[in-house]
Amino acid sequence: MNTLDLNGRRAVITGGARGMGFGIAEKILASGGAVDLWDINPALLETARQSLSSFGPVSARTVDVSDYASVEAGAKAASTAMGGIDILVNAAGIAGVNTPLADYPLDTWNAVLNVNLNGTFHTCRAVVPYMAQNDYGRIVNIASMAGKDGNPNASAYSVSKAGVIGLTKSLGKELARTGIRVNVVCPAVIETEMLADVTEEQIGYMLAKIPMGRMGSVAEIAAMVSWMCSAECSYSTGAVFDLSGGRATY
Repeated sequence: MNTLDLNGRRAVITGGARGMGFGIAEKILASGGAVDLWDINPALLETARQSLSSFGPVSARTVDVSDYASVEAGAKAASTAMGGIDILVNAAGIAGVNTPLADYPLDTWNAVLNVNLNGTFHTCRAVVPYMAQNDYGRIVNIASMAGKDGNPNASAYSVSKAGVIGLTKSLGKELARTGIRVNVVCPAVIETEMLADVTEEQIGYMLAKIPMGRMGSVAEIAAMVSWMCSAECSYSTGAVFDLSGGRATY
């Protein structure tokens, strides 16, 4: 595995028990960083912690990103465990359902917004003060091409990811005169367990829009995000990075 210089950096990764979060954690650990994994599923979280422990120092804690009190407690515990926080990767997310807006279940709409958008706000709000203590930080939010283009029959997901892009731009400008950088990556379809919640029709629609004609891999997004987490990513903030197989047009 190719590595970056993340020696001594301390990372909080939400949604770290599987998929993109797990892959990003593996890359950061292999590059010399320490990781505090957050997820809502304690069983999966412990399995992930054990699997990653051979790569470097990893701790794990059950955190519900949609609940600010849970996030606040998690940030305090993570900072204590690692001696501070330098990196935050917001990979926690849910897909919701694929259905026309007029039929979209209200409880599912709220759940998607609470995890994907409010969860990102909660973690940034709780973690930025720890980064400010050393005037250094890298925040990487995971959005989606759906947040730029809007996918049909995926209104809640599209809206939540558009909100993450707007939040990133706002916070990036807010912290631009500090040592903290805030950026967002917009993947197209990445091959993870989350696709189990997406219909075959919806997956086909998304793949048809990708000029490369394939899904992205966890390794590909981990490589991009890990660089965005490094000190080398110094002159980009509030920026949108695409990982779309050619789908992105702006």
